[in-house]
Amino acid sequence: MSALNEGFLRRAHRVRHTLKRKAHIYAQVIDDSAGRTVVAASTLDKDLRGALKKGSDLEAAQAVGKLVAERALKAGVTNVVFDRGGYIYHGRVKALADAAREAGLNF
Repeated sequence: MSALNEGFLRRAHRVRHTLKRKAHIYAQVIDDSAGRTVVAASTLDKDLRGALKKGSDLEAAQAVGKLVAERALKAGVTNVVFDRGGYIYHGRVKALADAAREAGLNF
């Protein structure tokens, strides 16, 4: 490996590590047939930002799942398909899904 490539990989790793530490959780309910977002929730929302210690832990995932479910039910959506976007179904992804189910979404 050349020194140029090693430096690039080192910088890429550093940036990815920083993003993972400061990551935020985001969920949305979309209408595929109309191609529009029905509701969305994130740890960056005013409702959650001050209440959460971190934006990327299990507690944050549960809060986002509950909030997106409440907003979806308010918009008249009860049945959804959960797309985990290639992430493994455990940890924060599972916590978000479980919280959304407990709040009333069916999937």
